[in-house]
Amino acid sequence: MLLVIDVGNTNITLGVFDGEELKGTFRMTTRQNRTSDEYGILMCNMLEYRGISKDAVKDAIISSVVPDVMHSLASGVIKYFNTYPLHVGPGCKTGIRVTSVNPKEIGADRIVDAVAAYELYGGPVLVLDFGTATTYDLITEDGCFVAGITSPGIEISAKALWQDAAKLPKIAIEKPASILAKETITSMQAGLVYGYIGQVEYIIRKVKEESGIENLKVVATGGLGKIIADETDMIDVYDTQLTLTGLRIIFEKTKKSRG
Repeated sequence: MLLVIDVGNTNITLGVFDGEELKGTFRMTTRQNRTSDEYGILMCNMLEYRGISKDAVKDAIISSVVPDVMHSLASGVIKYFNTYPLHVGPGCKTGIRVTSVNPKEIGADRIVDAVAAYELYGGPVLVLDFGTATTYDLITEDGCFVAGITSPGIEISAKALWQDAAKLPKIAIEKPASILAKETITSMQAGLVYGYIGQVEYIIRKVKEESGIENLKVVATGGLGKIIADETDMIDVYDTQLTLTGLRIIFEKTKKSRG
């Protein structure tokens, strides 16, 4: 089995693949003060809880946008799963060519999502990832990563409201029954969710307009993205496992290239 690990700014998401079948997914908060033993034991316990033996894991791959956790996390994988993880970065085979001005600035998570969207749904494709930040990445028909847009995530926007406005409370991020809110909480929810839907639709329209690509498929992933995807017909596919699948694909491509 293959252990795939995506380290984001807020959460670390893990998955275990048996071939192309995803056997289980797991999440833990991204904290920088865990030891390798803590990571190893946590991961083993999560797998065992789902009936997956740690001894069944023969390979691993990690994508990370948080460098400070990598030493302990990778060491935990080596010590507890007896395998050296592949790190998404230079030397990995992706099938995607980054043609932006500074290719090294593109986060590993964005490359992983691009690989999965292009392999599963074809190009041209616009990949949306609703994470700590919301990203929009344009992949052409021939597999070139040509442009990316980054905006504050939904949760960041929500926190700005209740942290910077003294009288506004912390709220659940959900769509209210009507945009015509009549009290504070639904007023905030309406502004957040409907405002974010508007942002997403406008950015998609502008990408299509400026790229000249009208047959652009739009694929979305990431935690709170379903709230948005359910409310607009401009998102064609919402795939909760896009990043984990991308990690599997990159591992397989790289392993094949190395014989």
